[in-house]
Amino acid sequence: MEQLSSRPAGRVRTVLGDVDPSALGHTQPHEHVLCDMSAVIRPWGVRPVADGRSPSSEGRAAHEFPASERDRVTEPVRLDNYDWIRRSVLNVDNLRLRSESDAAEELRLYRYAGGGTVVDSTSVGLGRDPLGLARVSRASGVHIVMGSGYYHHDYHPPGLAGTPMEAVRDEITRDVLDGVGDSGVRAGLIGEIGLSWPVHPDEEKVLRAACRAQVDSGAPLQIHPGRDPRAPLEAMRVVREAGGLPERTIMSHVDRTLWRPDDLLELARTGCYVELDLFGQESSYYAFNPDARRPNDRTRVEWLQALIEAGFGDRLLVAQDICQKVYLRRYGGPGYGHILENAVPLMRRAGMSEAEITMVTRDNPAVVLMMR
Repeated sequence: MEQLSSRPAGRVRTVLGDVDPSALGHTQPHEHVLCDMSAVIRPWGVRPVADGRSPSSEGRAAHEFPASERDRVTEPVRLDNYDWIRRSVLNVDNLRLRSESDAAEELRLYRYAGGGTVVDSTSVGLGRDPLGLARVSRASGVHIVMGSGYYHHDYHPPGLAGTPMEAVRDEITRDVLDGVGDSGVRAGLIGEIGLSWPVHPDEEKVLRAACRAQVDSGAPLQIHPGRDPRAPLEAMRVVREAGGLPERTIMSHVDRTLWRPDDLLELARTGCYVELDLFGQESSYYAFNPDARRPNDRTRVEWLQALIEAGFGDRLLVAQDICQKVYLRRYGGPGYGHILENAVPLMRRAGMSEAEITMVTRDNPAVVLMMR
């Protein structure tokens, strides 16, 4: 581990130290390498409602899994349950990416496909693992940028509700400048900061703290918006009001939140980075919002082209948001290499130039991940 330094402008902060942006190569700025999302499954088997909240936080009646489905919720991912899990998501084993050996092997395949860097957007509440990420980075040869801050309300640790905003700001800033605890491993990103819809007061407090930490630390900010078309613009309103930097802010999951071209353009006009980060997830069945009109990869590419044509090419990012076992190669999924192996050829066939492809897969991530 290199010697700690506080704020090296123009460098990218990885879990193994600061590197020059030119060393990143192909970069996917929203993935999960080690994480645990299984807390979304409530004992016994309470289903989350459409926006991802638990019924207790929304005031709705709980719906339990019927007896015939309870084994499916707790059994390991297998070929004979893969399709059910991919559609429903709600399987404990599926939502746990806790194996360092699996992670290292999956990232080695990504590196063989041409990948250089991933951002692990796992924030506090999702099992963030600084030392584990450092070991996986060494074992795989892939640069990993680690996140900081807190995920949405259902994953907040006890006591956060009573923590002052200034203390949350200071904690995030320390994670970036000094490292997490005594690990010596520093975050290079603030996020993903999780929001529900409507935004919970504790989530807004965390977002405001993250905006202050963004200014204090020089790290970029990444937001997980609530699952409603109004959510991204509302989040950007808070960023501006809290003194954050829109031009250093990444709006994640746009391709499960916005579906109209005019809405994409309106978000881009706020100055944030527009992140289409669900490449490879081509399904009309979305457990957390059954009414969402999620695109396929061809439509995602068409959206990229439309935003480039409108002058927002330098504000676009692409990723896969791998956060479930069913997306890993080992368990039958596409793996982290899907964009390189499938989406980039699709971009070429759709008419994107090599310069445009390089812009969204290499140049833009390198710019936004630089410490300022």
